[in-house]
Amino acid sequence: MTKWPDIDETLQERQKLYGDFSGHAEISQGLKARMRASRGWHNLRAEQKEALEMIAHKIGRILNGDPNYADSWHDIAGYAKLIEDWIRDPKAGNCL
Repeated sequence: MTKWPDIDETLQERQKLYGDFSGHAEISQGLKARMRASRGWHNLRAEQKEALEMIAHKIGRILNGDPNYADSWHDIAGYAKLIEDWIRDPKAGNCL
C-alpha cells in the first residue's frame, strides 16, 4: 500500500514555492479571462487553449511565488513545445 505524504506538508511546501493560493488564483484567472476575451481565442484548438491556460497558470505561480524556481519556467517551455512541434509537423506531433 502506498503511503502518501501528509497533505498539510505538501501544501506548506507549495506555498513556499508558489505563494498564497488566493493570490495565485487571482493572477491566473485574470490572465485566462483576458485570453478568453480575445478575438483569436475561438480560432484555437482545444490543445492550444489548454497549453495557453497552463502557461498562464505557470505565470501566475511565478508572479505570486518564487520567480527563480526553474521548474515553472521549464513547464512553460514544455507546453509551448508541444504546440510548436504539432504546428511544424502535425503528423509527428505528440499531443494533437
